[in-house]
Amino acid sequence: MTSPNPSDHQRPERAADSSLAIELIGINKHFGPVHANRDINLAIKRGTVHGIVGENGAGKSTLMSILYGFYTADSGEIRVNGVPHAITDSRHALALGIGMVHQHFMLVDNFTVLENIVLGAEDSALLRPTLNKAREHLKQLARDYGLEINPDAIVENLSVGQQQRVEILKALYRGAETLILDEPTGVLTPAEADHLFRILRKLREEGKTIILITHKLREIMAITDEVSVMRQGTMVQTLNTSDTSPEQLAELMVGRRVLLRVEKGPANPGKVLLDVKDLIVSDDFKVPRVKNVSFQVRAGEIVGIAGVAGNGQSELLESIAGMRDQLGGTISVNGNVLSLDGDDGAKRARDAGLAHVPEDRLRMGLITNFAAWENAILGYQDKYGSGLGLDIAKARETATEYMKKFDVRPASLDLKTANFSGGNQQKIVLAREMERDPDVLIVGQPTRGVDIGAIEFIHNQIIKMRDAGKAILLVSVELDEIRSLSDRILVMFDGHIVGEADPATADETELGLLMTGSHPDRVVTEPGTLPEHETPIQQTLVQMSPKNNAGRETN
Repeated sequence: MTSPNPSDHQRPERAADSSLAIELIGINKHFGPVHANRDINLAIKRGTVHGIVGENGAGKSTLMSILYGFYTADSGEIRVNGVPHAITDSRHALALGIGMVHQHFMLVDNFTVLENIVLGAEDSALLRPTLNKAREHLKQLARDYGLEINPDAIVENLSVGQQQRVEILKALYRGAETLILDEPTGVLTPAEADHLFRILRKLREEGKTIILITHKLREIMAITDEVSVMRQGTMVQTLNTSDTSPEQLAELMVGRRVLLRVEKGPANPGKVLLDVKDLIVSDDFKVPRVKNVSFQVRAGEIVGIAGVAGNGQSELLESIAGMRDQLGGTISVNGNVLSLDGDDGAKRARDAGLAHVPEDRLRMGLITNFAAWENAILGYQDKYGSGLGLDIAKARETATEYMKKFDVRPASLDLKTANFSGGNQQKIVLAREMERDPDVLIVGQPTRGVDIGAIEFIHNQIIKMRDAGKAILLVSVELDEIRSLSDRILVMFDGHIVGEADPATADETELGLLMTGSHPDRVVTEPGTLPEHETPIQQTLVQMSPKNNAGRETN
């Protein structure tokens, strides 16, 4: 089937009495022995925003992949506008007016916005006429829905929020009446998320139907009209959003009551355990990503680093952990300057009392074709001997203790780590690093891709380590997580620490502006003087201004 031509797009066939945009009836899907969707029934009203929530493995993505034509259901029926359809592939779904914006964008980085939008929907062997016609259509869509974007911009030069607009425009250009969004705010700043919600409200006003998959219950409450909860492949309940609460939704998702807030007492900071001074670190292409960064983390406190992904946080963590060479500056643990250069830098960092939970557990934290017990000692295997002298019994005993304490499911020592869910993979990494009793723990994205029940557990373990007198450095793109866990927040932008805030008083909007380097220009007072009305964030902006940082590089 050819791609739909947006210039003469016809609305899909509609039953005369149907108020439903989408109806899924008795949907079943197996992957081998796994019953991913069990007799799913779902009705989505036209012109509404409908949320779908559930833990990892609940079957949300499978269900939406069936609707979008990636998978074919084993049994059941799909109705679009009241009319039954056997959707065979994504082109068929698009022809029926169903579009999808994936969590990981499907864009060609070195193409322009316009080229990405028409890719696969060309209506002529000659590209120029298609582009000219598409340009005018794109302008109209941008005006109608507040999706302004430069059609000639190269995609790789756009912010994440702008790239997401391109994906939405691409779906609308192809005639989407129903739009599926999979975790759309996962990498957006608060301001970008707010703009996305304004776009979604505009789309709803224009009669479009939105299906929103997200694990952020606050977003469900803010934007959806109805919400459906899935658990273990089944549809548990569909509710009017105005009639429910985050607490009820979490309980329906997990099957038990879940504490959504982080409960912790005040910090009692002690001596400095991690001291970073004038650190300079480059990426794999020798481009500086960490630029003269200095900060300290004390015993008994959690210092969170907020920032949009790609502003040097990853290189900072990898350098402190001994996985990336430093070009300048020093890193000290418990008063001892570490020499982290070379292939064994990570081992020397561990020996000095530093543990590291990496941002990407699959790339840096686990060997997925290893068994669970092998990953439980990864990096620490020298504690159990070496070669033929490896004490496997002791290693397996340790892994058993870890899996029990951290509630890893299934508690199978010999199961390949690839076969565990994301949340249980994360628990294996956390147990391995936390249970080594380090002085300093650095954690990157502790709950990325993790179920809501596991998030509660992981947060509690981090707080317990803080209360045991450990120094914890936390990096997360989830601003709520940073604010709820941290005792102090540092904001990172373009390789610099550009602000510090008290999470109890930090304003989310100002944090978001700092995260994007977009805070408005301010009148700077003399060094050391601050107007009485200044917030902690505003005080930081004055202190980081060029006038107060003579001789230092500023943004």
